Amino acid sequence: MVRTWWRGAAIYQVYLRSFADGNGDGIGDLAGLRARLDYLGGLGVDAIWLNPWYPSPMADGGYDVADYRDVHPAFGTLAEAERFIDEAHELGIRVIIDVVPNHGSTAQAWFREALAAGPGAAARRRFWFRRGRGDAPPNEWRSIFGGPAWTRVPDGEWYLHLFAPEQPDFNWTNPEVAEEFLEVLRFWFDRGVDGIRIDSAALLVKDPDAEPDGRDPYTDRDGVHEIYREWRRVADEYGERVLIGELWLPDQERFARYLRPGEMHTAFNFDFLACPWEAAALRSVIDRTLTTHLPLGAPATWVLSNHDVPRPVTRYGRADTGFGHGDRGHGRPTDPVLGLRRARAAALLSMALPGGVYVYQGEELGLPEVEDLPDEVRQDPLWERSGHAVPGRDGCRVPLPWSGTAPPYGFGAGEPWLPQPASWAALTAEAQAADPRSMLSLYRAALRIRRERLGDGTLTWLPAPEGVLAFARDSGLTCLTNLGPEPVPLPAGARPLLASGPLPVGHLLPDTTVWLDRRPA
Repeated sequence: MVRTWWRGAAIYQVYLRSFADGNGDGIGDLAGLRARLDYLGGLGVDAIWLNPWYPSPMADGGYDVADYRDVHPAFGTLAEAERFIDEAHELGIRVIIDVVPNHGSTAQAWFREALAAGPGAAARRRFWFRRGRGDAPPNEWRSIFGGPAWTRVPDGEWYLHLFAPEQPDFNWTNPEVAEEFLEVLRFWFDRGVDGIRIDSAALLVKDPDAEPDGRDPYTDRDGVHEIYREWRRVADEYGERVLIGELWLPDQERFARYLRPGEMHTAFNFDFLACPWEAAALRSVIDRTLTTHLPLGAPATWVLSNHDVPRPVTRYGRADTGFGHGDRGHGRPTDPVLGLRRARAAALLSMALPGGVYVYQGEELGLPEVEDLPDEVRQDPLWERSGHAVPGRDGCRVPLPWSGTAPPYGFGAGEPWLPQPASWAALTAEAQAADPRSMLSLYRAALRIRRERLGDGTLTWLPAPEGVLAFARDSGLTCLTNLGPEPVPLPAGARPLLASGPLPVGHLLPDTTVWLDRRPA
């Protein structure tokens, strides 16, 4: 089997609006990212994945794309994006971008053309326009963001949007839509992009006119696989380009179909992200993940956080440490000391597993979820669509603290688009860089060892006390994570390489991970 770069890569997710502001307007941009590339090189990541950087009205943080072949002016220019790709490559860092194929934006030229053309026009067949049932929408489908999945236009027809009304769904039965996205892939591959993260990858195929058949009418329909076989053919034309699916699917057999030869290279492992901090549950998820991927020759991925979920330091400090989209646990009590200890242990556990690993910006700083944002600054459509019942995802998108002792903490010269907590002074990258016990120092050390000793490969489970996960990797590194309530002794003669917390007199404390070297000294 060919071992390509993405099989064991450490990939850093950049939420561009919140990473670094280069022009002082309070919004992160390409200038800020380019100025911080050395930081990412020093962190030890192999690739950067960027959330959408396209022109957009920002009704959903840029996932309402108005033009797939350009860059939002607030972020920079297309020429600057090309320079960023070149500069990242010079540092040995690959670039992955988001493509959003399920839906576009009401500001997109195609949708404006469809509205102007009127009922029955060819331009409307690029989307899902339908007559209603009197004054009612065509069916009872509900938006993922809350409320109806249909919005009425002045001429009386309705259009489908599985997310916000500003995000009309494309009609993938229309060959024009399929060809447009193949050209979008070529456009960015021609500019040196190394991979595509496919947003909402299982939602593209749907039939609003079909009778209910007992299955979800718009998720994981069989016809979606032909779309990705076409995408794979384009990616393969360019050599080592990777397709990564965002797939929230509970059925592992259905999940595996996307990773068959000739489709996606890999997909996000949300089972691991959502798993509670319990030894038996984690062992089950790890085994199930590896069993799914191994027969397909596809590498697993390990993810602790992203721009859609509560940050691990907060999540792991709660009594219920699991995660579900329907219940983010906002406002529930959390123990920040316990959460940080577990987040450090989870980081070393995830990085030791075979396959690729993702790090969401700020995870390496141990940032907590910001749950006390003022209502007036919230921008997530979940907030408005829920009638202010669901605070949404803004709490994990607060701009990063880089330096200094007060906001904006070196993020930029202007006031950040979301306010930063006053308590973040000790969490800046500058403050942590000088502290060998900090979360940043832990991530730097772990990513360095991981590049040398871990990544792609296999694992072998080892005997361990109850509540402890123990496995060996091909390179001779052993990982032990104690999720139990009591300290456990380390194996005799073990040589610790790295630990998430103290190792008092040969013991592994609760909520602690250690990497041991089994090779001769």
